[in-house]
Amino acid sequence: MLHGVREGLPFTQPGKRIEYGPTAPQLRCLTRGEAVLEPDLKAAAGWLAQDPEHTARLLTHVQSLIAVPLLARGVVLGIASFYRAGSSFGDDDRSLAQELAARAALSIDNARRYTHERTMVLALQRRLLPHGLPDQDAVEVAHRYLPAESDVGGDWYDVIPLSGTRVGLLVGDVVGHGMLSAATMGRLRTAARSFAELDFSPDEVLTHLDNLVGRLDREDPDGKGAGVIGATCLYAVYDPTEQRCLMARAGHPPPALVHPDGTVSYPDLPAGPPLGLGGLPFDSVEIDLPEGSQLVLYTDGLIEDRNRDVDLVLEQLRTALAHPERAPEETCQAVLDTVAPAHPHDDIALLVARVHALDPGRIAAWELPADPAVVAETRASAMRRMADWGLDETAFAAELILSELITNAIRHGAGPIRVRLLYGRTLICEVSDVSNTAPHLRRAASTDEGGRGLFLVAQLSQSWGTRYLPEGKVIWAECGLDAA
Repeated sequence: MLHGVREGLPFTQPGKRIEYGPTAPQLRCLTRGEAVLEPDLKAAAGWLAQDPEHTARLLTHVQSLIAVPLLARGVVLGIASFYRAGSSFGDDDRSLAQELAARAALSIDNARRYTHERTMVLALQRRLLPHGLPDQDAVEVAHRYLPAESDVGGDWYDVIPLSGTRVGLLVGDVVGHGMLSAATMGRLRTAARSFAELDFSPDEVLTHLDNLVGRLDREDPDGKGAGVIGATCLYAVYDPTEQRCLMARAGHPPPALVHPDGTVSYPDLPAGPPLGLGGLPFDSVEIDLPEGSQLVLYTDGLIEDRNRDVDLVLEQLRTALAHPERAPEETCQAVLDTVAPAHPHDDIALLVARVHALDPGRIAAWELPADPAVVAETRASAMRRMADWGLDETAFAAELILSELITNAIRHGAGPIRVRLLYGRTLICEVSDVSNTAPHLRRAASTDEGGRGLFLVAQLSQSWGTRYLPEGKVIWAECGLDAA
């Protein structure tokens, strides 16, 4: 860096490499570790010999020099050279230059350390966020993550494929900044995804996260380790077969809903306490999401700013979202361009999802009594429907799976029993009843007369599991379309 009271002096320009000789004042100050004073440059042989042509030009403008090493925490960061014209530097000037250089070196080193730490935290944060979106047909998703200017926080988002062609949408925020917040975010996101993939309802997922945050705080009673200062979360589950969305939040800003006609609303969703307080329940709310609606989830960094009124920002967000024809990617960019603060003091996570409905022609459902005599008839109806869909290669595996699941529901569950086939990227077989008795996969012994049904289901399907309802459960199995 080069700066002076006058411009255009013949100093070496910034960015150009300089090699000092052994007698130059700059090299001598590094050797001594202290400031070197040259009161009269015309008599400074070491400085004159450095570059005779260059120094001759400088002598017409400068008279005296102080060279000071920039030392911070035992590390040499550079050299500061102070030149004066018209009069000479003295010992007092050298002491002042030494003090200035010490303070400047410490500031430079602090800035380097901060930049290095911020780069590491940002890399960790981005590494812990999703790197790609999962393949699914329920929603068309776009997302953005914008770190704060001063430091990186713990905001996250996630898109989670669930059973029955459903999809989970998650947005969360860990209070605070730095490495600890980013690491805590990673732990909470992993836990939230695990709870969601177990097919827990949104309020149950938040309850489990609340317990987890409470345990993390109890593991760090002094607040100096891995405890969580606070966290918020919003979790929504969209079902494309019914075009409905079940959601719950824990101290998080409400989502925005963009209707197909362009109107924008903020669903009346119980706020719930932030994660970690414990003892307070979370409530789920179910809303209709017609085909083409957009659900917009975000963290508080988008709308909360010390210089802006939240209500006005929410109106700005409403105006920015009132364009249902935009694709989610365009909506994300429009929101950041018009609503996000110019200099964000907090991280911003934004998730925009345009919902799609599953074609009713790809859904087949039957309701039957708990009577073994209806199994063959239902199986035959399902085979005819799969033939209509052109799934001849999948039909054999699906037939065996349906037979086992329906039989188990009749034997161990309680009627009425509902059977459903969903034809999307895969073929999903679902059998539900009003019993809460969960099936258990086990390996039957050679002398056992039963116990092989679920093992057969597991072998014939890509995945299978249990989803609990307010009353009863659903046993589902997913088959690849080329299953044989």
